[in-house]
Amino acid sequence: MDETRIPEEAKLDRVAELDGWKLTDEKFITKRYRFQDFLTGVRFVNLIAEYAEEIQHHPFISIDYKMVTLKLTSWNAGGLTELDLECARKYDSIYQSIEQK
Repeated sequence: MDETRIPEEAKLDRVAELDGWKLTDEKFITKRYRFQDFLTGVRFVNLIAEYAEEIQHHPFISIDYKMVTLKLTSWNAGGLTELDLECARKYDSIYQSIEQK
C-alpha cells in the first residue's frame, strides 16, 4: 500500500476522481453514506473496521442514526496519500455490496 503523500497541487484532481468524496481541512477526505436503517449502517461500519484492521489504516468513523461518515488521512505522511484514495474506493465498494442486498 502506497503511503506517499499526494502533492498539494494534485489533491483536488485526485479527490475529484472519487465518487462523492470531499477534501476537508486540506488533509482529509470525507464522505457520508446513507442507509435504510441503523443496523445496516452498523454492519457497514463493522466491515470497514475489519478491512481497516487488516491493513492497519483506520478511518475516523461517525454513526448518526442512518448516516455513517468516514474521514481519511495518513498521519505518518502528514496528509492525504494514495493509501487513503485506495481505502475510499474500497469503502465505496463495500457500500455498494451492502446496498444491493
